[in-house]
Amino acid sequence: MADDREVTILGQGASLEGNIVSAGSLRIDGQIKGQINADGDVALSPQSQVDADIKAENCTVAGKFKGNITVKGSAELTRGGRVDGNITCKTLIVQEGAIFQGQSIMDQQAAQASQQSVPAQAKPVTPAGEKPGQEKAKV
Repeated sequence: MADDREVTILGQGASLEGNIVSAGSLRIDGQIKGQINADGDVALSPQSQVDADIKAENCTVAGKFKGNITVKGSAELTRGGRVDGNITCKTLIVQEGAIFQGQSIMDQQAAQASQQSVPAQAKPVTPAGEKPGQEKAKV
């Protein structure tokens, strides 16, 4: 989680139903049903049970999650974590022992940006009618 931002914690015994909007990061130890929108990261601890849609920078799931996750960066499912739903992200990490039931959608804008930053290998241009490696004598 980001160290420079505020972290909001929903404790283990807490249960919340509704929409959560956070200017920072969230750590969820309890139960949530609804929508989660965070400008920072969202971390679901092993004892958490969340039935919601999450929009955040990054997300780590160690508990039980049902819904869709949309993040700008990475989504990580740790050992013992379970996701039933779709994940849209730039990077998806599924550790051994995690369960993922759904679709992963790699963010097209992120993929295009990373492809543009890597220079393409130059290929020699062969004039029409010539075979590669064949040189034409100049007169």
